[in-house]
Amino acid sequence: MSTESNLNGQPVAEGIPAATIIIFRNAADGGAPEILMTVRSRTMVFAGGMAVFPGGRVDPSDFLLGEEVAAQSGGAIAVDEAAHQIAAIRETLEETGLALGLEGAIDADKAAKARAMLEEKNELPPVLEEFGWSIDLPQITPFARWYPKNERIPRVYDTRFYLANLGTGEVDVSTDNSENTRLFWVSAQGALDMAETGEIKLIFPTRRNLERLALFASFEEARAQAEAIPVKTIVPQIDTSGDKPMLTIKADAGYPITSELLETVARA
Repeated sequence: MSTESNLNGQPVAEGIPAATIIIFRNAADGGAPEILMTVRSRTMVFAGGMAVFPGGRVDPSDFLLGEEVAAQSGGAIAVDEAAHQIAAIRETLEETGLALGLEGAIDADKAAKARAMLEEKNELPPVLEEFGWSIDLPQITPFARWYPKNERIPRVYDTRFYLANLGTGEVDVSTDNSENTRLFWVSAQGALDMAETGEIKLIFPTRRNLERLALFASFEEARAQAEAIPVKTIVPQIDTSGDKPMLTIKADAGYPITSELLETVARA
């Protein structure tokens, strides 16, 4: 039986299931929509000090709740996909205090209390029961899937990206003071500009996704493209056919820039 290896000749680690959510809000000046980004603590093993979208690994409790949601959907969504979307919802509440992908009587005070309870319980079902909320997955739109299994990085995550819309965005957000040190709203192009000046640092998947997001003048445009292009698992590859090695991705997954000099790529 053969064992799959990465580009360094090492066995490929099984991907850790993870989910991240790209949250839009309308810009106050009517310009390009803003998205919520977070700067991870430098003490984190994965992407420490990097600016990323809110998210994290899929927990066992997410899969259990995913089984319930999938059963209630009558087969409209698979358990695995439901679990990833639930993880995105849970991580968003935990990391930012925003209650997205949830249905019920939700206001800022209840969201804050729900967040505190989630930090204590570390799973979503008790929170849903306490506040009488339910999962509302139609608020979440699948956008992308990245699995850098060929790269030599400390942890290999198989991450699904989702879109959600906060609309006017008149809601306070705050860091969780553990995994993240900063939360900020910025347009996709604005984030790329910040990276160019060194104000923030971006890993390869985040940069490529920001370039894709910068194409859209509204959340509706982003969602329309996401719904038109089936999500394909992106596994970056090293191309050595040119003068210098390039890290490349699929050309048919909706990304305007599909390669970068390997020597300039920021790894997780």
